[in-house]
Amino acid sequence: MRYVSVAGPYGCTGGRARRWGSLPIGREQPDDHESRRGQHHQHAPERSPQLFRIGPSWHDCQCKKGTHTSALPRLSKGKTIKEELKQVVDKAEDVTNSRVLEFLARAGFAASGILHLLVGAIAIRLAMGGTGSADFSGAVAELATMAVGPFLLWGSFAACAALSLWQAGDAIFDFNHQPTKKKVKNKAKAALQAIVYAVLAVTLWHFVTGTGTGGDNRKATSDFTIALMTAPGGVALLVLIGLAVAVTGVAYGMRGPKKSFEKQLRMPDQGAARTAVVSLGVAGYLAKGLVLLLTGLLIVIATIKEHPEDSTGLDGGLRALRDQPMGPYLLAAVGAGLVCYGAYMIMRARLARMTK
Repeated sequence: MRYVSVAGPYGCTGGRARRWGSLPIGREQPDDHESRRGQHHQHAPERSPQLFRIGPSWHDCQCKKGTHTSALPRLSKGKTIKEELKQVVDKAEDVTNSRVLEFLARAGFAASGILHLLVGAIAIRLAMGGTGSADFSGAVAELATMAVGPFLLWGSFAACAALSLWQAGDAIFDFNHQPTKKKVKNKAKAALQAIVYAVLAVTLWHFVTGTGTGGDNRKATSDFTIALMTAPGGVALLVLIGLAVAVTGVAYGMRGPKKSFEKQLRMPDQGAARTAVVSLGVAGYLAKGLVLLLTGLLIVIATIKEHPEDSTGLDGGLRALRDQPMGPYLLAAVGAGLVCYGAYMIMRARLARMTK
């Protein structure tokens, strides 16, 4: 006759024995040999109730010091690490969905709108024979010269950084309920937007710390192109980057006539407000798309012609437009469109759908 063990390896009874598949406590298991012989077997002698008392579960065991518990810390530690990681992820998601960050992210749309307004104004000035850098570093330089420049710089930096963090949260935590293809597409778009606003925040930070100049973006783009062209496979990569920017410009431009930007907003009711939002959005996205298209094509042309110094970003694209037949008029029109886009972004700060 054999009796089932009721004590686990750590001196505890109950739960652990059941997890290993032993019979319930107090049950007898006949000896295989006796069973085959068919002999009559006696019941086990009565044991002390203390031996059969169901003790705490294995997770609640308090093993004495010196007891062999090599497996116990390992399992507990693994479970603890998993729980801590889950808590960290939950806290990160809570931060990216907080009301404070949402408020600052909305302010980031407004800051982006102000910068686009300034870029559009500089483009119109260039069309009229004036000077300036028609890109974001030039716009920030104009911002810094205003009476409340330091306040605007700090506020715009915090807002763009918050919007970048918000978009990063969208890329990581949101869209998970959507079909795979749509989910990947939306996550990629959110990640790219996070990068764009992070670059804006870095540009603003340079001016906040006093190290920025109006030609930073132009020089950075040219230096990046030169460095990449000298790297193995750099020419092909630059062409792909230029084409990607150009395609992005086409996609942006199509949002205008299709009015697909309305999905991003809680549109006002029929009336003057709705008409203003739609009009500014259509004109703004057309201008923004054209600017990105020109910037991408400029990268491709400069790479193919092996003149990387000609790849000068947004400012270079607008100046190249000015040098074309009827260029000043086209540049003025694009500048006006960028002003419209800036006004639209300011409205988006109030009307944007922030939840997915």
